[in-house]
Amino acid sequence: MKWKGRQKSTNFEDRRGKSTGGKIAVGGGIIGLIFLAIQIFSGGDTSEILNQLQNQMPATTEDRELTAAELELGDFAATILKDTEDTWNEIFAQNSADYREPGMVVFWDAVNTACGSASSASGPFYCPGDEKVYMDLRFFEELRSRFGAQGGDFAIAYVIAHEVGHHVQHLTGTAGEVRNLQQGMNQKEANELSVALELQADFYAGVWAYHNREYLEEGDIQEALSAASAVGDDAIQKQTSGRVIPDSFTHGTSQQRMDWFMQGYKSGDISLGNTFGSR
Repeated sequence: MKWKGRQKSTNFEDRRGKSTGGKIAVGGGIIGLIFLAIQIFSGGDTSEILNQLQNQMPATTEDRELTAAELELGDFAATILKDTEDTWNEIFAQNSADYREPGMVVFWDAVNTACGSASSASGPFYCPGDEKVYMDLRFFEELRSRFGAQGGDFAIAYVIAHEVGHHVQHLTGTAGEVRNLQQGMNQKEANELSVALELQADFYAGVWAYHNREYLEEGDIQEALSAASAVGDDAIQKQTSGRVIPDSFTHGTSQQRMDWFMQGYKSGDISLGNTFGSR
């Protein structure tokens, strides 16, 4: 993706290289791996998700200087966040609404948020309590090595745009409405709504890509599709247990995630993102 020399977001906070201190949720080992496999790209009520795995252990992050490559990766993430701000400010204005820009925090190992404490094993997530996206950028190496996604910077851009999609759902009230509806449902029905919420965030990521076509390079969209496919519920379940249980899906199949991203990318029209229509 063409990004160097472009404007970076002022809502970006880099906490890498800084001691975390205190305690973190989600210990390492099998707990962290299960959490990563199930909750990757998580949306909705993140505080509830994190509190379910309050296996606390001391944080061990130590201060150190960032390398040139690490600094560049942070600059890239800040540039993509700025692109999402420009896109959603324009879309909200076209719909006679104001867009409240989210923050983004990149960190190592552990982080404290308004939704609770989390380790890097939680994967990227959005916290509605402080309206920030949280991400350990080293997660993408895990995405490649463990889940088989292609490398490349646009996979990172796709994930950022997906998490910002959850912020859009927060602002429009969709996320809150889903949480309220889930209170009176059985687990299967609640999971179906979670899938719809996640697929809509994928669709919004595609809408963002549509509005930033001028910066795309050959292979970028394939990188996004590879990342979306790698974190489909069916792909993760096959990888971690060898079994696929559709009733337990919370994010959608690999094919669904790719399809909804492409629908957003091909149309750029937010009115076509009703992933709840068949439910």
